[in-house]
Amino acid sequence: MNFTALSAEDRAGLVNALKDKLQNLAGQHSDVLENLSPAVRKRVEVLRDIQSEHDELEAKFFEERAALELKYQKLYAPLYAKRYDIVNGVVEVDGLKDEAATDKAEDKGVPDFWLTAMKTNEILAEEISERDEDALKYLKDIKWCRIEDPKGFKLEFFFDTNPYFKNSMLTKVYHMIDEDEPILEKAIGTDIEWLPGKCLTQKILKKKPKKGSKNAKPITKTEKCDSFFNFFSPPQLPDDEDDIDEEEAEELQNLMEQDYDIGYVFNDTGQDYTPCCFVVYW
Repeated sequence: MNFTALSAEDRAGLVNALKDKLQNLAGQHSDVLENLSPAVRKRVEVLRDIQSEHDELEAKFFEERAALELKYQKLYAPLYAKRYDIVNGVVEVDGLKDEAATDKAEDKGVPDFWLTAMKTNEILAEEISERDEDALKYLKDIKWCRIEDPKGFKLEFFFDTNPYFKNSMLTKVYHMIDEDEPILEKAIGTDIEWLPGKCLTQKILKKKPKKGSKNAKPITKTEKCDSFFNFFSPPQLPDDEDDIDEEEAEELQNLMEQDYDIGYVFNDTGQDYTPCCFVVYW
């Protein structure tokens, strides 16, 4: 899906820049039309009317699709509840109840279900580092829901008690501008309450002091590192567009698009992509 990332507040800088580009394009198109013969120009105008009719139908399609998604989201809910219970060992499947009575605690449910499922997805697999894997083994469930005010969608990641962070749930919310195509306005993630020495998004580098230095202690430096959990700290555009130049703005937008692509994996294929991938994996 193509989209344009806009600023979090009034989006003035980028919106104006986008409008300028569109106006320039419109001006170019006007010049092209003026150079056409009257007959060809008339045909182009009819084509524009056809496109307008298409856009009206597409708007109705998006409206009906949203209602249909809501209907089936409610129908899916009991299935996801059953999945949760089986994955987390809350209930046992038919035919295994007697055998399960002798299972060890670590054999309950389906160990590493969500970690394995996420790693089978090409986009998500690239975001998961080896350091992340143990933390993601505590992931109990992932839920997706549509939000209406503002429009967008929300992802909820539920975690069991773990030695990495205090949060029992991490969320990621995408605010969209609902036009002909969904346009990303901003993304908001949870502040992760890392336990001491357990932050997976940073690494501590130690450097020996120079010879002859009065400070004999190693110099420590904290650096950001690759981690799936960076997903909950999405890139943000500054309030003042003058704070970044064109090259930095392009790089930032690329980061925002990459962040959206990851979130859309959960949104586009819905809550049911992971079990399908998981079954294939096994």
